Amino acid sequence: MRYWAMPSLPSYDIAACRRRIPLLASAIPMNNCSQAPQTIDTRAAAERYLESWNTRGMDWDGWMSEIDLAKGEFARLVNADLEEIALFSSVSQATSAVASAFAFSGARHAVVVTEAEFPTIGHVWLAQQKRGATISWVPVRDGAIEEAEYDARIDDNTLLVSATHGYFLNGVTQDLGRIAALAHSHGALLYVDAYQTLGAVPVDVRALDVDFLVSGNLKYLMGVPGVAFLYVRRELIQQLHPSVTGWFGRANPFAFTVKELDWSATASRFDSGTPPVINAYIARAGMEVLNTIGVPAIRAWHEVLAQRLIDGGRERGLTVFGPDDVKRKTASTAFVAPDAHAAELAMRQRGVLASARGTVIRLAPHYYSTIADVDAALDALQHVLAGR
Repeated sequence: MRYWAMPSLPSYDIAACRRRIPLLASAIPMNNCSQAPQTIDTRAAAERYLESWNTRGMDWDGWMSEIDLAKGEFARLVNADLEEIALFSSVSQATSAVASAFAFSGARHAVVVTEAEFPTIGHVWLAQQKRGATISWVPVRDGAIEEAEYDARIDDNTLLVSATHGYFLNGVTQDLGRIAALAHSHGALLYVDAYQTLGAVPVDVRALDVDFLVSGNLKYLMGVPGVAFLYVRRELIQQLHPSVTGWFGRANPFAFTVKELDWSATASRFDSGTPPVINAYIARAGMEVLNTIGVPAIRAWHEVLAQRLIDGGRERGLTVFGPDDVKRKTASTAFVAPDAHAAELAMRQRGVLASARGTVIRLAPHYYSTIADVDAALDALQHVLAGR
């Protein structure tokens, strides 16, 4: 075991962070790969919107300002500019909008997709087959993807590579910089789903040279369902005209012109209908917390927690699913559980919130989690799987 070498506290004030999460008084949230807990900050943001709605009735100027502030906070998180960010209600919607901006009838018609994608991403690309797309799958083996698998599938017929940053089942990450370089060497683009990594792993879209990056907010970004953000590399924006669109994709939505399809000069051309305003309030508040702490500091603590999960799990006789190198994964760690859903329910009864997927149970701590939380979660899982 390596417990002795681990720092017992992160570089930031974790006690202050924990005081802002009421749920910690009654439960141990270890399901951040599925849903983050509410904080004082995110609740206050929701109440700000409700107060605005209650006292002003309608405040579209104020609400649109909040939308831009949320986009700006996401841009800060990934080292992008505000003009490169679009807002959606879900990653499914964002992916469909991007897909609709391409024609698959020419020489470039192939989309390379990994088997590690969250199903919705694969479904969107499969739906493009009736528009001429051909799909090539990068396989998952032993819970991970070998880099060489991309070499055999990306060629001069490839239009786009869709590569998740973190595998939703076990948190294993991919080298996006390498994938981007390979895709670009063949004239292809890279689309990245970072839902399982943003807020847990530092992401710099400039350094990685990705073309598109999408994420929702209900996981490590400490937000809620119903809101997602899309980064589009500035140089691509003017070239793309999505057919999945709506009035907020226009140069001036409030001009209310029905016969003119004028495109916003920014990534907001990917926006569609009325934005999820209250969700954007909450999303901004969650991202502000992470940007204030700093994702690099969070990542350093996550590596400590991930190592504790792996070592402590094996000490208790649990089986880790997938690679165990904490440098190649998020803090989310999957353990084999024959009836994972039943295990999740039993752990909840013991005050530990876990997340089941198929035949694995995922334990996913975050910046506020302590080593004691990890140990308590592992004890609960051991007892549940042993039928005690």
